[in-house]
Amino acid sequence: MNTMTSTTSSSSDNLLARAAANGSFKTFGKAVEQAGLSQTLNGSGPFTVFAPTDAAFDKLPSGKLDSLLKPENKAELASILNYHVVSGRNSAADVGKWQTAKTVNGQAAPIKVEGSKVFVGGAEVSKADIGCSNGVIHGIDRVIMPTASATKQ
Repeated sequence: MNTMTSTTSSSSDNLLARAAANGSFKTFGKAVEQAGLSQTLNGSGPFTVFAPTDAAFDKLPSGKLDSLLKPENKAELASILNYHVVSGRNSAADVGKWQTAKTVNGQAAPIKVEGSKVFVGGAEVSKADIGCSNGVIHGIDRVIMPTASATKQ
């Protein structure tokens, strides 16, 4: 059932396909596409993605998402989304053992555990361990933001 291959992931079971099939990550998928990161997340990985749910994107300040989705803000959007990605295949239990998560954008997101709950950058992992052929998705309840210096070119 859980087979690993060194070739490109099955397109029907990769991170983006699984996120789309889940139904809770439509905005995340749109943002990934707009940021030009689809090819990366469709690649062989593996990646651990802390994907904000659609409800998480709804919590952004009014107009923020529309602004980020504009072509002129592609670099900022890519930096923010890369702050939600860690190299490797890591379960929520693995992540819960860390103090920080070294994200693909280069910044470390703080990890906190409270009881059985895991928090990444202040966002709670609400849907853990959604397995994919090229990684794992953990749904989170808000969009986490890197420091301002990382979002500038």
